[in-house]
Amino acid sequence: MYVINNAGLTQASLPGLVHQTLAGSGAGLKGLSVWRQTISPGAATPPHRHDCEEVVVVSAGRGELHIADGVHTFGPDSTLVLPRNVNHQIFNTGTEPIELVAVLSMTPVEVVLPDGQPLPLPWSS
Repeated sequence: MYVINNAGLTQASLPGLVHQTLAGSGAGLKGLSVWRQTISPGAATPPHRHDCEEVVVVSAGRGELHIADGVHTFGPDSTLVLPRNVNHQIFNTGTEPIELVAVLSMTPVEVVLPDGQPLPLPWSS
């Protein structure tokens, strides 16, 4: 599959978060997932980690990245770089939705909670 109509992709959600998998194993990829997410003001991703690197490109909104070495604030036009197996959580601390695209170096992405328990997600990569 070379061209995907993103408007035709299904959406899934968690409380305060809307997700679309733009590309992943369903598109024939073997080692890469691309996600688009919107995080509502006051909402956050669950605290989690995964056994792959992740790069998050934030196009709109303001928030905080909570990660092992502390809290890092970010705004629009920021890139978050997350090493593999590091617990992290993204909070929307602003008044507008965070719009982001995340690229993960695995597909499907297996996500776990900080205690190591699997975190079932309502989407597949």
